[in-house]
Amino acid sequence: MAHDIPAPMLAKAVPAIPDPAKHPGGLVFEPKWDGFRVLASWDGETVELGSRGAKPLTPYFPELTEALARLLPEPCLIDGEIVIAVGDAGSQRLSWDTLSQRIHPAASRISKLSVDTPAMLVAFDLLAVGGEALTGRPFRERRARLEGLLAGIPHPLHVTRATEDRELASRWLREFEGAGLDGVIAKPADQPYAPGKRAMLKVKHARTADVVATGYRVHKSGRGVGSILLGLYDEHGELHGVGGVSAFSDARRLELIDELDPLVERDADGRAVTGEGERNRFSSNRDTSFVSLRPERVLEVRYDQLEGDPARRARFRHTVQFERWRPDREATSCRFDQLDVPARYDLGDVLA
Repeated sequence: MAHDIPAPMLAKAVPAIPDPAKHPGGLVFEPKWDGFRVLASWDGETVELGSRGAKPLTPYFPELTEALARLLPEPCLIDGEIVIAVGDAGSQRLSWDTLSQRIHPAASRISKLSVDTPAMLVAFDLLAVGGEALTGRPFRERRARLEGLLAGIPHPLHVTRATEDRELASRWLREFEGAGLDGVIAKPADQPYAPGKRAMLKVKHARTADVVATGYRVHKSGRGVGSILLGLYDEHGELHGVGGVSAFSDARRLELIDELDPLVERDADGRAVTGEGERNRFSSNRDTSFVSLRPERVLEVRYDQLEGDPARRARFRHTVQFERWRPDREATSCRFDQLDVPARYDLGDVLA
């Protein structure tokens, strides 16, 4: 049987690249990969891929289980990220959409995708090797052992970059976003592995955009607004959904029902017009119904990443945060062309 897979060590958000001088023992910086967090176990016979949410990933990545069994020199437990690159050589970037397609119930579909869009494993920690547990050892030592274990091992296994240079980490934060990465991680160099604890620091990109409120979903409790649906206009004047904003307090959810009521679209009998959101493999069991709003009210939101082409049909990669209402903005002025697009950067240069 493969190694017991612990809960992964987590990170808490900070607004800027932290100063190593303020952390006894120093910090090690790494690029923050945008994929599926995985604890990959190989015991010499069996490969297991465990996710952050304890969901087994092993069935969805047969090309990685084969590669790990073939390439790893000895039994080990690796902490890393499963990612998929798209694009031509020299201009590749990570694709969350392509990666998320792997969570599919049909083995035949997974098998096809494993050939068409193969995944890679980017390793950034080593928790066990041979029969030796390393979680109690300092990260600097675990990192050195990881580099030694994977030295010379080819794609699809990679060891993430690492540095103790704060200025270089700041450059990574700016440049690597163009390859689809979403920030920088800082790890205490002298600390042991802390399963389930937010012992690391993460710096992610943060931007704002003015968007149109197009509808809302009722909170799962049945009371108040759970999330506000958002839209942006393209160059042809067509309104497209781009995501949602949530995380309101109990009191605020109830207030929003009254605030948004004048915008609710109603039929000839005065009933609120409702719709059904798109379902996918992640929302198949969720209520995706919503109340439609006339696209008249503008709000400013904070976001980190986009998925898709910002010039045409991008969506916010994660749920965004409400910043403020913008009564000074006309809804039709909220267009895709306001979005801040990072300069392109080749994923191959990140992996090099």
